[in-house]
Amino acid sequence: MALKSWVASANDAKTDFPLANLPYGVFTHAHTTRIGVAIGDQIFDLRSAASESLLADLPDDVVDACTATTLNPLMALGPGAWSALRRRVTELLAESADAETQRKVAAMLVPMGDAEMQLPAQIGDYTDFYASIHHATRVGKLFRPDNPLLPNYKYVPIGYHGRASSIVVSGADIRRPSGQTKPAQANEPAFGPSRSLDYELEIGIFIGQGNALGEPIAIGGAEQHVFGLCLLNDWSARDVQSWEYQPLGPFLAKNFATTISPWVVPLEALAPYRVPMQARPEGDPAPLPYLAGGGDAIEVSLEVYIQSRRMGEEKIEPMRVSRGNLRDLYWSVAQLVTHHASNGCNLRAGDLLATGTISGPEQGSEGCLLEMKHRSDPVKLPTGETRTFLEDGDEVIFRAFAEKDGLPRIGFGSCTGKILPAI
Repeated sequence: MALKSWVASANDAKTDFPLANLPYGVFTHAHTTRIGVAIGDQIFDLRSAASESLLADLPDDVVDACTATTLNPLMALGPGAWSALRRRVTELLAESADAETQRKVAAMLVPMGDAEMQLPAQIGDYTDFYASIHHATRVGKLFRPDNPLLPNYKYVPIGYHGRASSIVVSGADIRRPSGQTKPAQANEPAFGPSRSLDYELEIGIFIGQGNALGEPIAIGGAEQHVFGLCLLNDWSARDVQSWEYQPLGPFLAKNFATTISPWVVPLEALAPYRVPMQARPEGDPAPLPYLAGGGDAIEVSLEVYIQSRRMGEEKIEPMRVSRGNLRDLYWSVAQLVTHHASNGCNLRAGDLLATGTISGPEQGSEGCLLEMKHRSDPVKLPTGETRTFLEDGDEVIFRAFAEKDGLPRIGFGSCTGKILPAI
């Protein structure tokens, strides 16, 4: 039976942030920026907890990390420190806490509506993978109908290095990018606003403790280097991408903006929602030895909603356009981390890895609009508007949650962005 909190909103069956979750984020309130933990509709201020000696039983480096303005120092301390802090925060917020503790902690709660969320970490490097075989197959069929997957896909986790400077937190507006495009019927490329702007439904993986340069990370210990997960939208200009991506892959079509949710859900919170990785289809190669035994999948439902400008003006709620699941990845989180460091690449606290677009096998589980081109009709919104790609004024909302009979619902909050016209 799940523990309950004395914070009433944390016991609501619909909350993303019950006591069993306790994700970390960075927020600004009363002109100061600090680390917090989400609990119901409140944020527990860890800097105040440290200054009032509520974390006094923890090691000094853990307490010091709680007074920082980014999660990087805490991320760098490793799983033992993370678990110890999580246990203490649980004690402080559980309904079993004594009246004096509840009184002290209550004074350190900030309503979410009064806080401005920031990026949770200083992100030094960002890598985007391509770990959904359903996504790769659908997209591949658009360009290579008879051979959608390239020969390396089932052997190596495909990825590329993105741009950390353009990662923004949920709620930031997204300016439509301009770039070079070349329609098939044109003789020469032209420069102008992208006409094929898309979203990509992904999960972000925040690295905790890193590895020394030249020292790979073994698959059995890969998850010990993962601090937690967030939602991630890797916006894509498909028309720019189709012209520029050969021979070196994504560049300006992807690096203009990436949006992440502000809350980082610890792997420890998601432990009860683990499921075995889906068996590879008969005939697929087994992972090479360094990627073998790649850990579990995690059962997390992922949803995409769109609200057009007209829907907003007419007070029409965002419409869900797809629903997928993190369990459907071909490569696990552990395999992505291990492969990234397999050549000795040094990962560092606060580095961000992304899964790539997450899609399922069935219609309705596509993780981007590009994949929906195989449908007979475009997406139809409640206003009668249709979408093959995003229009100016469209707001895209990602939501995610893990749920299981007898267990609380663990949510990720939301990851949102609204499209502004190109300059």
